[in-house]
Amino acid sequence: MEKDNIQDWLVKTGRKMVQDNGPEALTVRKLAEASGCSVGMIYNQFANMENFILIQNFLTLDDLEKNFRKIEKTGNPYQDINVFLQTFVDFVISNKNLWSMLHNFHLNNNSRTFSFFYLRKVVQIVGNVGEMVRRIVPDMEIPERLLSAQILWLTLFSLSSFLAKDTLDSFSKVNKKMICQVLLNTYIAGLTVLENKK
Repeated sequence: MEKDNIQDWLVKTGRKMVQDNGPEALTVRKLAEASGCSVGMIYNQFANMENFILIQNFLTLDDLEKNFRKIEKTGNPYQDINVFLQTFVDFVISNKNLWSMLHNFHLNNNSRTFSFFYLRKVVQIVGNVGEMVRRIVPDMEIPERLLSAQILWLTLFSLSSFLAKDTLDSFSKVNKKMICQVLLNTYIAGLTVLENKK
């Protein structure tokens, strides 16, 4: 089997393991067993499991961004940002295990330097948020708009761990999607009010 084919097979096998059994199921030994490749071969292809997980997370972000690109603009920026939010929430809930792996990786790797391609994918996603903010508050200064987009994205990213876990479902009967929607719209309403007071 050629190198690219081995990498592709390992990535697909690892992805299926996480989807079926959660991120904790992904260890180099379990991946070796599931793929039929040796531990040495896995390390030879990816150097370490962090690199392997980073590839998985890039694919998850890429899938999310593809879903964002499918959103059809209605011409109503408030409606559009709520569709954007709904798309994000549905994606996280539908891909709980993959998203948990991504979320946990970022929480536990603050000192890691990410590749240009990975960072560009994150910038694309935050850029989608920034464009939504621009359409809602068109006169906002660019630095303030970029900051607002980052705050909004970080808020959604923080909430995503709540969306991806079932553990808190018994704690509150409030619909998770509703919580996200209320927080988003409250933030947007606050931005609009503050901008109109200038």
